[in-house]
Amino acid sequence: MKQNHLIARITAITFLLFSYAPVMMAQDEVGEGGFHQALKTKFIEGNAGFMSLVALALIIGLAFCIERLIYLSLSEINAKNLMKNIEEKVQNDDIEGAKDLCRNTRGPVASICYQGLLRINDRIDNIERSISNYGSVQASNLEKGCSWITLFIAMAPSLGFLGTVIGMVMAFDQIQTAGDISPTIVAAGMKVALITTIFGIIVALILQMFYNYILSKIEHLTSQMEESAISMLDIISKYKEGK
Repeated sequence: MKQNHLIARITAITFLLFSYAPVMMAQDEVGEGGFHQALKTKFIEGNAGFMSLVALALIIGLAFCIERLIYLSLSEINAKNLMKNIEEKVQNDDIEGAKDLCRNTRGPVASICYQGLLRINDRIDNIERSISNYGSVQASNLEKGCSWITLFIAMAPSLGFLGTVIGMVMAFDQIQTAGDISPTIVAAGMKVALITTIFGIIVALILQMFYNYILSKIEHLTSQMEESAISMLDIISKYKEGK
């Protein structure tokens, strides 16, 4: 529950950051037409085509981030408590009870323990190999979708810089058409260039914050899996020695 509240807070903060930047750029419009009008004005002034692409990168990137955060949050359990309960059941020769406990517990840690219990009568090196192989599969599942997040992190500023180049081209076209270098003529193209760049960088920063938080959760879960795998092998070794 606490983790879900944390996800909601991070999402709200990132949207506030994304919304606050254009307001700082358009304080005069805020006074006249309000926040939504200022945001709409800056969106249009930044070239609606490119700004739409940047906004789409933010929306899709956040969708992947939120999906990963939900998946990783649901995968987290009290691994030490689980291993303690499994050890008690194995010591009492209740292997089926330990399997049921793993089946009824969500997350990769319980799945790895279940794989070890399935092969508890095999040789210890075979059990270790099975746990290691299944752990690799579970680790890859934790990282699923992260490559798409990195794609949108790279894409957002690239779209912004592309808008910058196009804005510069527009400025030079206007100078050529007018035959005069006037600040008024240059300002329109430069404004498009700056706004698209700023929005692209803001989107990349937002997605990068989510991505780093996701990586920290993956590292935590991977560490839990490794510790639990070692504990599971110790439990099985003691069980075999006792028999």
